[in-house]
Amino acid sequence: MVGQITRALHGVFPCANFVIARSLSSNTAAIVKVHRSIYARRYPTMMVLPNGATININYHEPRRIIKLPLDLSLLSEAERKARIEKRKPKQKIRIEDDVEDTFNANKYLKYMKKK
Repeated sequence: MVGQITRALHGVFPCANFVIARSLSSNTAAIVKVHRSIYARRYPTMMVLPNGATININYHEPRRIIKLPLDLSLLSEAERKARIEKRKPKQKIRIEDDVEDTFNANKYLKYMKKK
């Protein structure tokens, strides 16, 4: 069967010396993302512009959302400071309560049963 197909293709492509075979690779049964540098097709992706507008595009890698960075030089001074403050790590607020402990365990010894 394979020999007949090869001879038939040899008549169409005279310089073709190849054998038709199924190519198996490690990507055949991949469970997670196939790590490729170049993808064979384009994938529908949502691109978010800095002003919040969205555009549907075809991207060469399988991504859901691409968010473009905001140019801080275009913002006013107050907005720029607010954005930079949001990037800084937040400090945890520690609340220390001084609770007066007036518990006396000797007061409750009479309720304990002796064995």
